[in-house]
Amino acid sequence: MNRPASPRPHPQPSGLPSLKGVIFTSVVGSVLVLVAAVLFALLPGTLSEARDFRAARPCSEVSAPENGDCLSEWPGTVVSKETGRNNKAVTYWVTVVLGPEEASFRIRMRGDGPVWRELAPGDRVTAFAWRDLVWQLGSGELRQDTTGAPDREPAVRLAVGLALLIVGSVFLRGAGWLHRRRAVRATDSPTAQVLVVTAATLLASGIAVTAATATDALWLVLLVTAAGCAAVRMATALLLRGLTRRRTA
Repeated sequence: MNRPASPRPHPQPSGLPSLKGVIFTSVVGSVLVLVAAVLFALLPGTLSEARDFRAARPCSEVSAPENGDCLSEWPGTVVSKETGRNNKAVTYWVTVVLGPEEASFRIRMRGDGPVWRELAPGDRVTAFAWRDLVWQLGSGELRQDTTGAPDREPAVRLAVGLALLIVGSVFLRGAGWLHRRRAVRATDSPTAQVLVVTAATLLASGIAVTAATATDALWLVLLVTAAGCAAVRMATALLLRGLTRRRTA
């Protein structure tokens, strides 16, 4: 007695989104959104610290109990200066000692500014400190901020968080779009649509980052970001609609 042949699985049509692609896209989007949420959760603390720093006065102008939260100046001597690498970015370091019996410490400068370029071992400098942070280094009349200055950290954290949130949201929407195409077994190649969405994502992220770094007003950053994302989304929808009509015509 002959056994009936087992049914062969239908081969996946060429161009049909794979299940692995849908899962990968959704996982990447979820991770990006989660990281953005963590950055936003830590934002109030950095905003409070930045406000305290901007409100701080020189230690010579405040009473003794407030000296721990004032702006102090410490004379020091340059031991060495050097460059390093952080991923692909160049980092600029100055090693300073404040006294003959004090331990030396390294300060990471914000770029190769005027102070870093002019310094040489043995030069006298002034370290401007707040709490336990050296936020600026001075040499004569020249001043240059360090990466420890707390006033820019909220802007950087907000910019990165907004960019990750926008990109992560696009990935999640893309996962839903791939799932719908898989469900209807669409096999066409929407290259133009993907390029349009990619360009729109970069534009929206650029608007958010620019707003976060251009102003300290949180409400203004959120307003500009929301308005920019809404305008980009509307333009993208109109452009995609036009591409769909052209393809079906």
